[in-house]
Amino acid sequence: MSLGEDSGSTVEMETAHGKDYPTIRQFTIFLENRVGVLQTFLRRFVNTQVRILALSMNDSTEYSILRCILSHPEQGREILERAGLAIIESDLIAIELQPSPQPLLNVCNALLRAEINLLQTYALMAKTESGLVVAVMVDNIDQAQETLVSHGLRLLTENELTELI
Repeated sequence: MSLGEDSGSTVEMETAHGKDYPTIRQFTIFLENRVGVLQTFLRRFVNTQVRILALSMNDSTEYSILRCILSHPEQGREILERAGLAIIESDLIAIELQPSPQPLLNVCNALLRAEINLLQTYALMAKTESGLVVAVMVDNIDQAQETLVSHGLRLLTENELTELI
């Protein structure tokens, strides 16, 4: 939102990233498909506070697509950019799963009732006091957040995830 100079109002310009807003960031990185490329990628975070919370890798003949969720996304992005890697950022929702025999089923049921398409899921290497954490990418993030909260599910922010490490 932008306000004119004559409005007399002061509005702080903040984004959802790094704030207490219930989305987290996924980085998609395009890598060559060759031996040792994953190890090289992982070594970039040695001696930093950035931890990999989730990782998924798909390959083809010539390249690999690596998707990850990082504990400190701002610093992680800087590391990836300094390495000259092609990256894309996407917003996901982190959900604390409730103890039950099939906790992800509650998430899927809620999203299905609201006709929200689930595009990607990750189990995160993070655990809250009451349960595990899963990250989901959906086709309508705002509606998904409302739906999940209305079904009693707790959404986590980037800051909360960082504290779980």
